[in-house]
Amino acid sequence: MTWRTGTLLLIVVTFRAATIEAACTTVDPAHAAWTAILARWVARGTVDYAGLQREGRDPLDAYLTTLSGTCAPDYERWTRAEQIAFWIDAYNAFTVKLVLDHYPIASIRKIGWLPGAAFRQKFIPMEGLKRGTISLDDIEHGTLRRTFHEPRIHFALVCASRSCPALRNEAYRGPDLDRQLDEQARAFLRDPTKNRFDPATRTLALSSIFSWFRKDFESAAGSLPAFVAPYLGVALEGDVRIVFLDYDWTLNDRAVR
Repeated sequence: MTWRTGTLLLIVVTFRAATIEAACTTVDPAHAAWTAILARWVARGTVDYAGLQREGRDPLDAYLTTLSGTCAPDYERWTRAEQIAFWIDAYNAFTVKLVLDHYPIASIRKIGWLPGAAFRQKFIPMEGLKRGTISLDDIEHGTLRRTFHEPRIHFALVCASRSCPALRNEAYRGPDLDRQLDEQARAFLRDPTKNRFDPATRTLALSSIFSWFRKDFESAAGSLPAFVAPYLGVALEGDVRIVFLDYDWTLNDRAVR
């Protein structure tokens, strides 16, 4: 590399960094805009996609633009809880956008040719934080799971499906995150359509989420029964048989019952 080439490269990199910095937006730590959207269009974990598509795209797009404009210097000043809340809210909000971009659909798995393609699709602009466009999988696996090691995120990330945890009708927020995640864990584990314990047969029937991310839960508590017992509200001492329930990928659409 000649000195001219090196100098030109440095100028380009510096200009690009300055451009990104100039485009930074300030994220409301309360994520009030997302709460307003959720409060209007989400009920009992289901989403009124038709109504949101018809009347709510502008507020959603404005919120997503704010998320995409977040830059590293601001992000690095946030607390750990604020960073986790940011990524959970981003995952859920961009999932709603992805569904709306293909709506009406019966399932998020109908997006793309291969199974799980929707989650690998790079459609989320995050220039200021990730220097490019990222996917839902990048948020879940590349950032949340890799960096924070907080297994309760699996009760907050909503993949737009019936067997997912219910989409909360408020945003996740740093100061409230621990309480919100505990509430999500209890609600998910005490929903008998998703998780249940039969004391007669000592059988613990769990969501497939506990199979897919078993290591996350076992790393936190030593075993699946030890992790779920406090949230189920039952004693799971001794031998417990564990089975995993089939996952319903039907869209969590309020119009479909």
